[in-house]
Amino acid sequence: MNYSIKIYEENSIQIQINSFIGKGGVAEFHLMASVIDPCLPFYIQLERLQKAYSAVMQEDEIRKAIPVFRRYFLSDAVNQADVIMEWECENAFCPLSIVQQPPLNGTKIALWTYLQSNMQVQTYDNGLFEAAHNGYRHLWNGSAYNKASNSEYQTRLLFNDYVMQLMSRHCTLARNCIRTWFFVQNVDVNYAGVVKARKEVFMTQDLTEKTHYISSTGIEGRHADPNVLVQMDSYAVDGLQPEQIQFLYAPTHLNPTYEYGVTFERGTSVTYGDRRHIFISGTASIDNRGEIVYPGDILQQTERMMENICVLLQEAGAGTEAICQAITYLRDPADYLVVKQYFEKHYPQLPQLIVLAPVCRPGWLIETECMAIIPVEDERYAPL
Repeated sequence: MNYSIKIYEENSIQIQINSFIGKGGVAEFHLMASVIDPCLPFYIQLERLQKAYSAVMQEDEIRKAIPVFRRYFLSDAVNQADVIMEWECENAFCPLSIVQQPPLNGTKIALWTYLQSNMQVQTYDNGLFEAAHNGYRHLWNGSAYNKASNSEYQTRLLFNDYVMQLMSRHCTLARNCIRTWFFVQNVDVNYAGVVKARKEVFMTQDLTEKTHYISSTGIEGRHADPNVLVQMDSYAVDGLQPEQIQFLYAPTHLNPTYEYGVTFERGTSVTYGDRRHIFISGTASIDNRGEIVYPGDILQQTERMMENICVLLQEAGAGTEAICQAITYLRDPADYLVVKQYFEKHYPQLPQLIVLAPVCRPGWLIETECMAIIPVEDERYAPL
């Protein structure tokens, strides 16, 4: 794993670049782009970010890679999302997630892009984006939504549509879906509907506490349309053998989520012949009884959260140095400086964005999700 930080466009854009090249020949890159100067108006922030992104894409090691997923974090989606879409329409299509989760450095926009080389890509009429290589089909979807009457019905329809999308590609939710993200408007009010709908849909799809669930993040996030209460991003893989998937539990530090009424996995690892992908769900300061640890103390909650993440990564054979992308969510923007200083001191090379987004339980002040990659050599499976 190679990590670097580069500054572009009149010293106003910072891009964290994380790369992994395995023996299978597929190179992977995560670009985390942030604006440095919060005083610039939105259109200049976006223009400089676009130029910096284009400059990175011309670099020798990256220019052959293609984006397979991209997410924008905005301060005011109602006034900004349409401008983003105008620029995106001029680029080759990739699954796009746009969510109002303001960057906490005071700027108006940040960007995470995931790129891979040697992929054959295809977009289907039902909205799924496929990136295929070496017998594996990676299926991405971003910013799925509908306008049903409440968060429960919106979530139910999102899952129903997604199940049908997967079926059209000869996949199922239980066998192929690796990761979901739910962005919930007014999470303190609307998350209960998401939980209820997800649990009931999962029962129909053979996703139970005796089988498994799906790694996920459920967090505050707004769509540009105020009638959209829930939007969903998703990732599935076809071509895996069941033995390639491992669910992560860390029972010394965390409890099964169903014990407090929700249905997601703490983490999932996927082993290929040349590497292992590790997906850590949104993780907070919680113990193995499902209780909040250090209520009201942002620093201690941050420490416990990272301890939990470390134990989950260790279960998959990785450490924090393997993290290639992380998003940290804060409930209170007043906690930003404390959290930023903590990460700079203890995890100075963590590729990360910190955004404003209340967690699904009010007592949790902070949550982090991440992806990690480690090299492996497993002749049972094809390389990525």
